[in-house]
Amino acid sequence: MDVVEDDVDPTLADDTGVDEDIEDDTTAEADVEPAPDEELLDPVDPVDPVDPVDPVDPVDPVDPVEQTEQTSVIEELEVDEEIEVELDPDHESDLDPDDEPDDSDDLDDLDDEEDEEDEEDDEEDEDDFPAAVPARRGGLAGALLGGRRPQDVAAIQLLQAAHAKQAIGTALAMGLVAAVAGRPAREAGVVLLTVLVGQTILGWHNDIVDRQRDQAHGLTGKPLAMGRISSETVWYAIIVATLLLVPLAITTGIQAGCLYLAAVAVGMLGNVLLRTGIFSWWSWAVSFALLPAYLSYGGWGGQAVGSAPETVIVALTALLGIGIHFTRAVWGLVADHEDGWTYLPLKLGLKLGATRLLALSTLFTVLVVIALAVMGAKVGLSR
Repeated sequence: MDVVEDDVDPTLADDTGVDEDIEDDTTAEADVEPAPDEELLDPVDPVDPVDPVDPVDPVDPVDPVEQTEQTSVIEELEVDEEIEVELDPDHESDLDPDDEPDDSDDLDDLDDEEDEEDEEDDEEDEDDFPAAVPARRGGLAGALLGGRRPQDVAAIQLLQAAHAKQAIGTALAMGLVAAVAGRPAREAGVVLLTVLVGQTILGWHNDIVDRQRDQAHGLTGKPLAMGRISSETVWYAIIVATLLLVPLAITTGIQAGCLYLAAVAVGMLGNVLLRTGIFSWWSWAVSFALLPAYLSYGGWGGQAVGSAPETVIVALTALLGIGIHFTRAVWGLVADHEDGWTYLPLKLGLKLGATRLLALSTLFTVLVVIALAVMGAKVGLSR
């Protein structure tokens, strides 16, 4: 920096010529105040300005020998670690160069652990809160069923599988005929109960035989097909009902009782034999033809012996069975046709149509009932 010589104080000139040893003494220079004339510097011609250096505390110089020793120690440690990695067989087996560690596996393991914890928490919650209980029925129905649903009561399912309408209708008709024929009330009552039990057995057996067919066609009104009751339960019910049927049947006479038991056996045989062919009507005709004999030979007590029925009554009753068979078959013509059945009601239904067949079958059945009533009043039931 250039200084105007005319304005420089001689004292300042003496200070700038001090020896380098004095410059090392930073404390002495910091205590000296600059003269006011130092402010008269030329701002126009700055040449290589030099920033003033602030006094800094001296730093101890690093010994080159010590630094070299530290560097060599660090390098030796790194070399030792590399040698250990290369010589450690366990390390080589754990860290295969082809199998690099994958962070996604760790994340998957962590997710699995969290899922397991969530499942455990859910199980604990389920244990704390019991499963929902179906609503119980109230009122008289709820009291009779014990709060259970009808489909959960085996007795109701057995009743539904028994073809209850057919069983009750046939039993009432037989009891009425016995009363009209002049049988006492107690005998008519036994006839009603006997036929009711027999028809119930036939209904259960029919549902057992048709279980797979009913299930294939999705018949929801069949408890066996829908799995609401087991075949074992129905077979057990059939055995119990048979043990009840035998004493009931012979109550009006052994001969009469055996005739009715034969009618039930024929009906069960018809469920499995010649049912799908043109002679499907045979079991209906034979079983119904035995009913007048059951009434005419019956009495009170096992030793009761009656008389044979009128032939015309037997024939008309057989025709009644055929008419009922045709009428009932109309409702299952579609399913029977899909299963490849070839019985007579189906053949007539394909030619006449289901509606016309139903009308003709109903008319035929009604005419037979009228003929039975007329001939029964004219010649009676027994000879």
